[in-house]
Amino acid sequence: MELEPIEPTNEPEQPKAPTPKERKRVRIGDLLVENNLITEAQLMLALQEQKISGKKIGRVLVDLGMISETKLLEMLGSYLNIPFLEMKFFQLDHSVSLTLDESHARRYRVLILSEKDDGYLLGMADASDLIAQDAIEHALGRPVYPAILRESELLATLDLVYRKHSQIQSIAGELDSELRSSDFVLDQLGANVDTSDAPVVRLLQSIMEDAVQTKASDVHIEPDEKGLRVRQRIDGVLQEQIIKERRIASALVLRLKIMANLDISEKRLPQDGRFNIQVLNHSIDIRLSTLPTQWGESVVMRLLDQTTGILSMPALGMPPEVQSRFELNLERPHGLILVTGPTGSGKTTTLYAALSQLNTPKRKIITAEDPIEYRLPRINQVQVNPKIDFNFSTILRSALRQDPDVILIGEMRDQETVSIGVRAALTGHLVLSTLHTNDALSSAMRLTDMGVEPWLIASALRAIVAQRLVKRVCQNCSEEHHPEPQQKIWLEHILRGKPADDMHFIKGRGCYRCNNTGYSGRIGVFELLELDEHMLRALRNNDTDGFATAARNSGFVTMSERALGFAQQGMTDLDEVFRITSDLFTEEVKA
Repeated sequence: MELEPIEPTNEPEQPKAPTPKERKRVRIGDLLVENNLITEAQLMLALQEQKISGKKIGRVLVDLGMISETKLLEMLGSYLNIPFLEMKFFQLDHSVSLTLDESHARRYRVLILSEKDDGYLLGMADASDLIAQDAIEHALGRPVYPAILRESELLATLDLVYRKHSQIQSIAGELDSELRSSDFVLDQLGANVDTSDAPVVRLLQSIMEDAVQTKASDVHIEPDEKGLRVRQRIDGVLQEQIIKERRIASALVLRLKIMANLDISEKRLPQDGRFNIQVLNHSIDIRLSTLPTQWGESVVMRLLDQTTGILSMPALGMPPEVQSRFELNLERPHGLILVTGPTGSGKTTTLYAALSQLNTPKRKIITAEDPIEYRLPRINQVQVNPKIDFNFSTILRSALRQDPDVILIGEMRDQETVSIGVRAALTGHLVLSTLHTNDALSSAMRLTDMGVEPWLIASALRAIVAQRLVKRVCQNCSEEHHPEPQQKIWLEHILRGKPADDMHFIKGRGCYRCNNTGYSGRIGVFELLELDEHMLRALRNNDTDGFATAARNSGFVTMSERALGFAQQGMTDLDEVFRITSDLFTEEVKA
């Protein structure tokens, strides 16, 4: 029997009505022997292993390396006359998949892939399981047309589709019912909740578990006129879930305030707090911020996973030449090193990686932070507290009397902080700090705008690292991408007039692994500016144009050029590079 492999498509043809051949149970081992894909001896060995492991015979054969999973599933699909699909070629609509209850999907290991005129296309890990097909048809009340999926891809997709949404919605309904029927005041209900069985506790636990599973950096809880929005920032983009039970918002906020030791009676003013929880074997530090709105208090939680630890320098993703030069500057005994970029560009991560490298017994390190995000051993970390006038400049003055070798200033916000930091760098200390500027070139001039003498800055400043975060293209669904006419014009500006016709790029189509976004994870784009004699002279003279010209003449590689290099390597796409560097591009064109 000659097998014809089935090519994966986004929208397979409507399967025919099941024939008697399709409806009978398949003995996969015998079928493989019959088609000379395995030998009788291999089947006997696999059956012996099956008795020990309890796994299905197909999985045993694949695990033993007797046949590839793809070949096995193609053969089974050909025999049963049903398609074998690879999820990376399939655009999944999560709203259609959620038509089937999660309990049925996980019990029978199935997933609704798409809706047909008279039924559903059903992805199955075991398409020969007739009992599962009948159960799903009975649950949906409509016919199903089976398709074969890899078990690993199906299970991963189930986790992405169902996540904790149904559980969150169910507990929200339970909490809403409890609030409606309760004779207690809401404040008493929240304050007296001490058990994990309480709906408000279980709801928060589910929200946090979902956030940890999706690697969200922030969770937003926002009351609205007709419901409650729970949004998670994943890879820099917010994803939303709507909860219709609006009245539960006050119970959630109340519980979070209790956990963060905030004033539960104050609902008119913003409050900030912090607490730690254990979620899925992760220790999560949570920074909480509340804000009064017209429909109630909005809450934003920044999630800091202490379990993963601080990234090392190699893990930052810096190009080797940038990393080596940055590490060399970190080993200097004194001077000022700046890390710049907008909010959310990864500056704190870079600084903590630098501190980890500097953190040795021979160095005394003091930090002034607002807030302290990660706790580091051996380092004296000091929290800014504006309420008692304990700001960066106050901490710096005291820190300099503590005999430090390295000082980290969380942010240079004002003239006094900049002035003290620069003078500390000139008196034998290595000073690390951040600025909210667009690029490395503008950072040096920004310090002069903050009231510090240019010659002082030129004497203290050693290096500037500017950075952004760009999204990685999902490698599971990437495909070749040809630049559009507008993108070609932009590329030629970056390449300073060179043609861009022979350049090759990729783009994510969207698949189950990346939640149909085309992206998976993020990577840093860095530019490193080390000041040479010509730049220092321009800086002393407060010559902005001369400073930029001297930097370009020194071989300085801009962030736009670095990002373009990542796109050429297939790590990101042109849309993402253009989005992140559009402000830099505008400045470069003007120059």
